[in-house]
Amino acid sequence: MAEFSFELDEEQRAVRDWVHGFAADVIRPAAAEWDEREETPWPILREAARIGLYSLDFYAQQYFDPTGLGIPVATEELFWGDAGIALSIMGTGLAAVGVLANGTEEQVGTWVPQMYGDADDVKVAAFCSSEPDAGSDVAAMRTRAVYDEAKDEWVLNGTKTWVTNGGIAHVHVVVAVVDPELGSRGHASFIVPPGTPGLSQGQKFKKHGIRASHTAEVVLDGVRVPGSCLLGGKDKLDERLARARERARTGGGERVRNAAMATFEASRPAVGAMAVGTARAAYEVALEYAKTRTQFGRPIIDNQGVAFQLADMRTRIDAARLLVWRASWMAVNGRPFTAAEGSMSKLFAGETARTVTAQAVQILGGNGFTRDYPVERMHRDAAIYTIFEGTSEIQRLVIARTLSGVHIR
Repeated sequence: MAEFSFELDEEQRAVRDWVHGFAADVIRPAAAEWDEREETPWPILREAARIGLYSLDFYAQQYFDPTGLGIPVATEELFWGDAGIALSIMGTGLAAVGVLANGTEEQVGTWVPQMYGDADDVKVAAFCSSEPDAGSDVAAMRTRAVYDEAKDEWVLNGTKTWVTNGGIAHVHVVVAVVDPELGSRGHASFIVPPGTPGLSQGQKFKKHGIRASHTAEVVLDGVRVPGSCLLGGKDKLDERLARARERARTGGGERVRNAAMATFEASRPAVGAMAVGTARAAYEVALEYAKTRTQFGRPIIDNQGVAFQLADMRTRIDAARLLVWRASWMAVNGRPFTAAEGSMSKLFAGETARTVTAQAVQILGGNGFTRDYPVERMHRDAAIYTIFEGTSEIQRLVIARTLSGVHIR
């Protein structure tokens, strides 16, 4: 019988402990400052790059871990440190996944290294999908990409919103409509190289949480990119569009994934790991507080009302982690998400983070409501996990459609 174990191997434990040390020694002490500043923590990014944590090599090693656990384990530890700073470190990964999921080997080799830069010249990248009128409803996307055959260039026009690293990125990956009649199946992804005329930053958002991560609009006004910047290449796009048109004509055929959905499917377990890290951090603060805070002559953990909350918090965190690990293992081993396991992991972990951080605030009472204790910030940060990369409602829709085979609305 094949060996089965939930235990990390020696190398995975070493990576986990190394990342945890960086989170404890570098990220946590700076978390409150950068949350207040609402700016990208470039000094921390540079330090992460200096030690090899923010680098293509580290990302690739974890991404290609044959167990699938490299990314979720490292991600959980970073977000245990602080969600805003960790998202500044991990935000480039979504753009990298967009290229890995849709690009050719040549495109991966050319563009992904440029997304990170190096220790002497740190760069970030951005994945641009959502729009002011097209968030969960990707079929409503209005950003257009028109092919100029004479020049072998694509011309992009539109506005993207809620973009992590938007406008400050060295490389932008943009999802655009190439065939409006096909709805969400008529989309494609494009690389916008650094310094391309016509791309600019729009509004920078002042957010409820994850405030150390830069989020802004990206405006595309007559942006021209070479034909080689179409991820996957034009031949592959033409074949995919032809299949989509035939499917639309006959009402059957294979399912055709659009570029944005391919990226989100690959990244959902990683978002779940982010949520697990934030939830675990809040739980640990609440547990320690409950053991040391005395009321009526005894620690408050002696009360069932507090102890049972902590028991539920830990149970949900462990269950969420197992769902994330399962989906990550399935993804790297090519197992199809026949029950939408990726969405399950993101849904449950995201809602766990919101629940657990709220319980942590409650256990700390008035102290939990102040910025003198980190659970206040963790609770604000956790709100994002049920919103970005597919709301909880969208995850439930994906799961229900997958289980039933019915196009539930």
